Amino acid sequence: MHNLTRTVFTLLSAMLLLVLASEPAQAIPAFARKYRMSCKTCHYPFPRLKPYGDDFAGNGFNLPDQEAPRYYDDTGDDMLSLIRDFPVAVRLEGYLNYNDTGEKKSDIASPYLLKLLSGGAISDKISYYFYFYMDERGEVAGVEDAYVMFNNLLGADFDIYLGQFQISDPLFKRELRLSYEDYQVYRLRVGDSQKNLTYDRGIMLTLGLESGTDLIFEVINGNGLSEADSDRNFDNDKYKDFFGRISQEMGDFFRIGAFGYSGRERSGGILNKVWMAGPDLTVSVPGDKFELNFQYLFRSDDNPLFSGPAATEIKTRGMLAEAVILPRGDESRVVLSGIANWVNSDLDEHDYRSFSAHISYLARRNFRLAAEFTHEWEHKTNRLGLAFITAF
Repeated sequence: MHNLTRTVFTLLSAMLLLVLASEPAQAIPAFARKYRMSCKTCHYPFPRLKPYGDDFAGNGFNLPDQEAPRYYDDTGDDMLSLIRDFPVAVRLEGYLNYNDTGEKKSDIASPYLLKLLSGGAISDKISYYFYFYMDERGEVAGVEDAYVMFNNLLGADFDIYLGQFQISDPLFKRELRLSYEDYQVYRLRVGDSQKNLTYDRGIMLTLGLESGTDLIFEVINGNGLSEADSDRNFDNDKYKDFFGRISQEMGDFFRIGAFGYSGRERSGGILNKVWMAGPDLTVSVPGDKFELNFQYLFRSDDNPLFSGPAATEIKTRGMLAEAVILPRGDESRVVLSGIANWVNSDLDEHDYRSFSAHISYLARRNFRLAAEFTHEWEHKTNRLGLAFITAF
């Protein structure tokens, strides 16, 4: 414990020195460059989205009240929307970690990820977005998010997404969290099942009503981002999976929702039926100074080990709770957050209980320094980390 205390002191001292050496400034990544705005218009702190940023993304990366200057080239063809300056951004992260799993060790994990992003409007009704991991945990990970979006169809707030996305995006977006610690309930694959709530290929339909109600429906392959087979098929069986969510605004600072998921998969001639469901809620306060996100999930697999007709149903329950504190709203240079994960499964190997405390300091609008401590009870492990996160 003496070594752990000394390491905590060293990491926090190093972060303090970095903070004292920093200077304030502004940032203009891809979309900010397009509209010549500060990043904090849509994010605070990045990559976390403010409600305005969420509306911007849901509107096909267009601001209806502002036309971007000279966004398209004038080719003389009214049917051609050719973006003048191709929008590209880069996200880079690095970590210095200490953990006491197995042999106690420190680890220089930089770059932890290097991501190339692009997105924009092809027209007022058609947009695109993708990113490519040039480096993730020391490997070229390839494309994850990649979709075309058809926006505001049929004279309503009705959108269609086609491509790759995270199934859980309508709930809480993993890519936008502040913490190194992940949302474990979305990542979990039970037994030998391929199914979780992260990346897949499919179609997503979203409908926003004037009552503050959002309706979302997804049809997905159900086998993640696996490569195409010799017949050029991405789906490895005849089944499709389905995801649906309904959420309702309750005033300006409270939203409640519920989701359901149903899918099937076959391996070695044996079928596994999966369903998931659960509520979620978000609570915020005026001035964007505090936000609480909560998700509960129940999952049932009738044969995730593909062991034959006498298999026993495996039930899994999970929860995540995340709090974000901005003492001065979007003028805060220091941001605090905490995340709690809890997973309890009939397969004990999946049990997980953790709490993470996170502090970020914005040296620039697009350069963030962070320190984080995580304790995981099931395996009695601790992790400490310093990080830089930047986008440009």
